[in-house]
Amino acid sequence: MIKTKLLKKQVFTNKNKPLPIVNILKKANLRIPLKYHFIFWVSYFTLNFIRWGSYFDDYWYSLKSNLVEFPLHIVLVYLTIYFFIPKFILTKKYPLFFISFTSALAVLYIVRTGFNYFLVTKNIWPEAEGVQNAFQFNHIVAVTLGEIYVVAFAAAIKLTVEWIYQKQKAENLKKLQLRTELNFLKSQIQPHFFFNTLNNLYALTLEKSDIAPSVVLKLSDIMQYVLYEVKEPSIALSTEIKYIQNYLDLEEMRHGENIKVKLSIQGDISGIMLSPLLFLPFIENSFKHGRKGNDKLKVKIGFKIVENKKLIFTTENNFVKVSKTEKHGIGNPNVARRLQLLYKDSYKLKSKVDQNIYKVKMTIPLN
Repeated sequence: MIKTKLLKKQVFTNKNKPLPIVNILKKANLRIPLKYHFIFWVSYFTLNFIRWGSYFDDYWYSLKSNLVEFPLHIVLVYLTIYFFIPKFILTKKYPLFFISFTSALAVLYIVRTGFNYFLVTKNIWPEAEGVQNAFQFNHIVAVTLGEIYVVAFAAAIKLTVEWIYQKQKAENLKKLQLRTELNFLKSQIQPHFFFNTLNNLYALTLEKSDIAPSVVLKLSDIMQYVLYEVKEPSIALSTEIKYIQNYLDLEEMRHGENIKVKLSIQGDISGIMLSPLLFLPFIENSFKHGRKGNDKLKVKIGFKIVENKKLIFTTENNFVKVSKTEKHGIGNPNVARRLQLLYKDSYKLKSKVDQNIYKVKMTIPLN
């Protein structure tokens, strides 16, 4: 009971606690750091000071008038951008925006004219021809257009920053979605591979095979690779090939003299990075669907680097198609989807049967 009362008191205290300045700025949706706001207004003030000082050949007058007017500019700009626009324009309450903005302009005109008259000069419009009085139509229009210009200028900068921010946010979200889908597709391959390998190991233990301990060691190396190294978005091609070689060793241990495997590498593979686990499904299919009958299974795997610009990966295996409905399995939607996400239209993937030899050729760009 005592703990409950203390908790309620704490919650009540937090509710009434004033918001930190950081939260206030977040609620104002400031995308531009405060220092850039400061730089903008100082630069704008300096430009106006020099411009009107040169125009009137009176820099003291220009300094005084700008010191009076710029705080009013700033108030109107931030009131419009961070209150009127979000509250009325974004909610499509256009009449309310017009009334609010017009009222703000009217108040600003009165305050600005009064300050200029009492603090700066009795001639409230020195750039106009002849003697002009306050609250005349031409003077009201001139001051109002000047304020609208300042608001429009600042709003254009704010909208540009917002557009860039939203564009980057959309791009980052798209990248996150692609990365999530890629990780999901990649994770689908791992359990499938381990399931097949553990089945093979189980068969070897039933036969009390002498190669079972070696299979366990190879499998542990592969598990270390899959569980820890492939979490990165890209990995060295040399590491991927080492992993593939471990898989080939497992298959050779399992099948003995019933298979013949050849792995060839052409070109310099050092320093080449790519997405992991792109090649294993094709290699697995070579063993899974190859050699129907009494023939020895022959598998050829090739990696070829062409001018350090693209990688050509090939697999070949002999097989006998025993039924029309049987498929080789290379039409793996997982791999196809990953290639599409990674390389869009810049990759090529082809497969064909040539005299009971199933061939796959994949070409992907490097870097």
